[in-house]
Amino acid sequence: MAESAACPTFQLGKPRYDQSSFLGRLKHFVEIIDPSTLFVSERRLTECIKLLDEFKHGKLPPGVSDLQAIIHPDTGEKIFMPFRMSGYVPFGTPIVVGLLLPNQTVVSTIFWQWLNQSHNACVNYSNRNATKPTPTSTFLQGYFGAVTSAVSLAVGLNVLIQKANRLSPATRMIIQRLIPFPAVASANICNVGLMRHNELSEGVDVLDENGNILGSSKIAAKHAIMETAFTRVVLPMPIFVLPPIIMSYLEKLPLLQMNRRLLLPIHSLVCLATFSLSLPLAISLFPQISQIEVSQLEPEIAMATDCKVVTYNKGL
Repeated sequence: MAESAACPTFQLGKPRYDQSSFLGRLKHFVEIIDPSTLFVSERRLTECIKLLDEFKHGKLPPGVSDLQAIIHPDTGEKIFMPFRMSGYVPFGTPIVVGLLLPNQTVVSTIFWQWLNQSHNACVNYSNRNATKPTPTSTFLQGYFGAVTSAVSLAVGLNVLIQKANRLSPATRMIIQRLIPFPAVASANICNVGLMRHNELSEGVDVLDENGNILGSSKIAAKHAIMETAFTRVVLPMPIFVLPPIIMSYLEKLPLLQMNRRLLLPIHSLVCLATFSLSLPLAISLFPQISQIEVSQLEPEIAMATDCKVVTYNKGL
């Protein structure tokens, strides 16, 4: 059967769609974050890994599927379900709803920011470049740093808003609902930087066009972390900005005025929709397997190859 244009020929170790274009990356990551992969059984996963192993020996078995949603590209190990990119929306949406609840107390703000950054820390660690081992101390440093920055900023902004007596109650409520974005965005940068700090000191493996490791590059690691941190700023922007604005209008509708119990379910659906849309758009800004010109890397790596461009796993 001929391959359709919508489903390019399977190539082991390579994405199905062109990663040099945003649209190609978007199609790729829509498959990666597909929540249905969360329900793949251990038996089915083992069968797929076996099929891929057979493919390495020149056999193209039918029904080969993309395992990047489940298996880490560096370690080949299964990523724990809540920390896969395919689990980011299902497991992260309840946290987003909690962060955006109106009339937050100091205790509730601390709790939701802690829970959010705990989830983010595990997602960042699980989807990092794992070509070099990461000490437990680095993980804990990143975790506590991210949580502290998020909680401190969120609580500080809440206190400032409460002291702003000139603001009307309605304006104050809208601003309070928008507070999670700067808190989460700044903490996300801290989270990525601290969780993956080991890559800056150890470097990440860079590969030639044949997949051979040329060495470890700290410059490539810096590019990887900066690009990942940027996506973590873009990601929460629509998630924490749009729902408060949308809900401020929906809450005025007669239906919701008469049925206040519908507010939380509708709020949850709005958060789910914005999260589902923003995640693939944000992580599609850069390819996971990134390229960098050899001339930009360390001299020892440049001298080890004739290639003009090398690749490395940026992480997600």
